[in-house]
Amino acid sequence: MNATADSTTQTQQTERYLADGYLVVRDLVSADQVAEVNAEAVRFARGEFPTINAPPVPDGLSDSDAMARLLAVHFPHWVSPVVRSMIDIAPIAEVLQRITAAHVPGWDGSVKCMQSMLFVKGPGMPGQAWHQDERFIPTRDRSLVGVWIALDEATVANGCLEVIPGSHRAGYIHPFKPHDQPGEFDPTDEAYGFDDSDTVMVEVPAGSVVFFNGYLLHRSQRNRSDGYRRALVNHYCNAWSLLPWSPLPEQLTTLGVATRDYRNVVPIGPDPYAWKGYGECPDAVLIRPAEGPWGETANP
Repeated sequence: MNATADSTTQTQQTERYLADGYLVVRDLVSADQVAEVNAEAVRFARGEFPTINAPPVPDGLSDSDAMARLLAVHFPHWVSPVVRSMIDIAPIAEVLQRITAAHVPGWDGSVKCMQSMLFVKGPGMPGQAWHQDERFIPTRDRSLVGVWIALDEATVANGCLEVIPGSHRAGYIHPFKPHDQPGEFDPTDEAYGFDDSDTVMVEVPAGSVVFFNGYLLHRSQRNRSDGYRRALVNHYCNAWSLLPWSPLPEQLTTLGVATRDYRNVVPIGPDPYAWKGYGECPDAVLIRPAEGPWGETANP
């Protein structure tokens, strides 16, 4: 389904997103844009950006072997202009300005982005167990949207996204516990207490974008292929919703949570809280390496 379709198809896209909790739009990102972001993944792997927790890069290491040392980069848009440019490209913005808070009466289409994550996921690397993103990034109006940009063809073999259609509708955050599949998933705990028999494997070609609601149950399994399954995932919400979220645990406080409004955001459209100003981007990003406990669980 293409985002540049006529108004009838666009209405169908919005209705599908509201009903299923996710929407797949193919050919939304160009091959050149995909190549540019993949080149940035190599630069992160080679230590060309300021990072925290990055593994050392021995002399003579190939680009592929350098990337194999990473699982993910958190907030790459803080330091990479290429990744930053992907947050508000017109085709993605157009879809977001229709679906993000389509359930909210009177919404004017304004959106803001608060997070980016670049997943490298090389051969043998783990996925993530069932979870809901709204648990980690709470919004006031259930408007959180994940935008999952496929940088390689995503298949069952390499650990594509898996979703349970309609699992977002109740707005219920499921309980969670440690999982017992260390070779399959990273150490993050898993949600439980639901029927996953309707799971859909979201296999898509590179350049496709999967939009999914923050309450939607989703996961990915280990990469069992010989290639990479790279993806850039950005998160957005209704710009009118305060964002009582902090990406760093030490910044959390029990004071003022009800009015807390995270302001290190990228607005798309009018920002009703622009008078508050915007947060400064840190000068380094966090690398999640494929070494130590991560590597041990990924390659049992």
